Amino acid sequence: MEHIPTLIIDLATILISASLITILFKILKQPLVLGYIVAGFIASPHFLYTPSVTDTISISTWANIGVIFLLFSLGLDFSIKKLIKVGGTAIIAAGVIVIGMSSLGFLVGKFLGWNHINSLFLGGMIAMSSTSIIYKALDDLGLKTQKFAKLILGILVIEDIVAIILMVLLSTLAIKNSVEGSELIYSISKLLFFLILWFITGIFIIPSFLKKFKKYMNDETLMIVSIGLCLLMVVIATKVGFSAALGAFVMGSILAETIEAERIERITSPIKDLFAAVFFVSVGMMVDPAMIIEHIIPILIITLTVIFGQLIFSTFGIVLSGQPLKIAMQGGFSLTQIGEFAFIIASLGVSLEVTKPYMYPIVVAVSVITTFLTPYMMKLANPAYNFVDKKMPKKWKRFLERYTSGTELVNHENLWKKLLTGIIRITLVYSVICIAILVLSISLLVPFIINIIPGLWGQLLASFITILLMSPFLRAIMIKKNHSIEFNTLWNDNRFNRGYLVSLIALKFLLAISFILYTLGHIFNTSAFILIGFAIVIIAIMTYSKYLKKQSIFIERRFMRNLHYRETTNKISNIESKPQFAKHLISRDVHFSTFIIPYESQWVGKTLGELKLKNRFGIDIVSIMRGEGCKNIPGGKTIIFPTDKIQVIGTDKQLIIFADAIQKEIIKEGESCENLHQDMHLKQILIEENSYLIGKKLKESRIREEFHCLLIGIERGTTSTKRPSIDFIFQEGDLLWVVGHNNDIKELSKTENLV
Repeated sequence: MEHIPTLIIDLATILISASLITILFKILKQPLVLGYIVAGFIASPHFLYTPSVTDTISISTWANIGVIFLLFSLGLDFSIKKLIKVGGTAIIAAGVIVIGMSSLGFLVGKFLGWNHINSLFLGGMIAMSSTSIIYKALDDLGLKTQKFAKLILGILVIEDIVAIILMVLLSTLAIKNSVEGSELIYSISKLLFFLILWFITGIFIIPSFLKKFKKYMNDETLMIVSIGLCLLMVVIATKVGFSAALGAFVMGSILAETIEAERIERITSPIKDLFAAVFFVSVGMMVDPAMIIEHIIPILIITLTVIFGQLIFSTFGIVLSGQPLKIAMQGGFSLTQIGEFAFIIASLGVSLEVTKPYMYPIVVAVSVITTFLTPYMMKLANPAYNFVDKKMPKKWKRFLERYTSGTELVNHENLWKKLLTGIIRITLVYSVICIAILVLSISLLVPFIINIIPGLWGQLLASFITILLMSPFLRAIMIKKNHSIEFNTLWNDNRFNRGYLVSLIALKFLLAISFILYTLGHIFNTSAFILIGFAIVIIAIMTYSKYLKKQSIFIERRFMRNLHYRETTNKISNIESKPQFAKHLISRDVHFSTFIIPYESQWVGKTLGELKLKNRFGIDIVSIMRGEGCKNIPGGKTIIFPTDKIQVIGTDKQLIIFADAIQKEIIKEGESCENLHQDMHLKQILIEENSYLIGKKLKESRIREEFHCLLIGIERGTTSTKRPSIDFIFQEGDLLWVVGHNNDIKELSKTENLV
């Protein structure tokens, strides 16, 4: 009789348990992640009435693969560009959460009588929520398209990055019993360096590769390529000292910018589901009833600390970042758990022999309990907000509304801010590339050339090749933005600006010279004055070289083309469009979402006027994407066709009602839409004294007919009007909320002010 490997028997046990329990949870309408945890407990040696898993080491390896695929899938759904859009909010909120929870964890550890280092590790363990668990719970509960979901996913990514830095800090404290500031700064700098380098290199190479070989890639080949790229980035990330999960997320984010993103997500989804199930089952297998009984008091205290601590600090952090209280509470209730990084930090303490042995099982128990409660906490968010909203004093409400309703008008833009932001971005990106070229050249190219051609000629050749590789990027650092509209406007606007602008140019040239000097100084052993002279000559050649100018433009255009290729092709099935002005209109939670019209929909063949979607659901249709085309602000005579992607703007409540109404007709729920040429934005325009709108009625304004924009609401003083009537008369000082293409809004703004 053929012998069956233990791993196959264990896998059969896991999957049979998971399938039976998840079917039961489906019937009971409970989140699947809870079913997986229960299935894990049933399949573990701690449950004596069913067959148990024996090879826990192999299952742990499979679970780690599950985390990789979960983070890879998260990256595909939440690209770097989306992260940048919520970056400020996510960074502020994540900073408050991590600092607050770390401090609270340390205090709780001291309260439990633990020593200094154990308390510090406890603070690190409870500081981060679980990306994979929250992502799965949001998916199971159908909350991924809601506004707060995008925000907390951004916070979780920032927390994962902070977790890596925190592990370095805890390792330093454990080994040396002191904080090594230089090592911490080095770790942070290395992390930022590699993140920027990976993203730039990936965007420059991978989309071009997929475009070139697209005709050779069926689903099978594309799946192999994408998984191979994911695991390659995992290997690279671990080799340079980062987590496998971070590497998987980075590659997912890079592939999210390609035209094949939705296809990759579709073909890798079954693999992700399989390994993710194994991961969540493995979490349930760690539940030991005897251990829970023995340490029940610390477990309960830490569990309550995690739930209430995360709830308080997350809500406060999100409000502090400028979000409304409702969004903040939804985020706070969703983040009330710990996950995979808690296990990693606990394992770190055990391996360094600085934490007590019981800390790991305690953390596992807390993670399982908080994970089990996560879906229920998410469901509790809205009732809790409604209760707080009723009981909150009116003064507090007015204060929060003023704090979270900051405005940024289309009419007025800070030129200095735009110029400095552009210069910093260009300098940072191209400096990272130059550093990478220098490191590779000094470690590989220079020794190779000098070994083949010893002496001066070898040194000259090595330095020439190194500087030649850096030259397009150094030229971009020096020249880019020196002739931009912002630069010229500031130069001509005020003579006092010129000194600052000249200083900016000088600093950029000095940075480029420093790269040249470092290269020459490393290869040649000669006088500093000679090196400076050579560096100045090289910089002058770079500045006036037309060839380098062409190369720099070519590289930048290719990068930007790859970065936006997914949008410009208009072949999008599940995308998210988020207004650039990410504040809130009147009801404070208006945002975009997209729904796909299925073939069997009863709406097919009818016009928007006949469907009366605005009257029925309170939402507005801002665009309809059909094949290669996109119609912005469609009129009442627009006919609905099968597979149309309808982009809708409304509140969370309105969108939920709308989604429920078409739930039976949707084949696959649409996520988001963001298209470079048909990008829809929600912005504000202030009516000033020279506006042609003053005294006109809405029906005379030509806002919709001529500028293809949709007027959502008007704020006048302390009052606001949502969906004004066609006889509404505009006055000076009115603040208009407008939806439309970015260029159309700008044209409307210019026409409005007659400039």
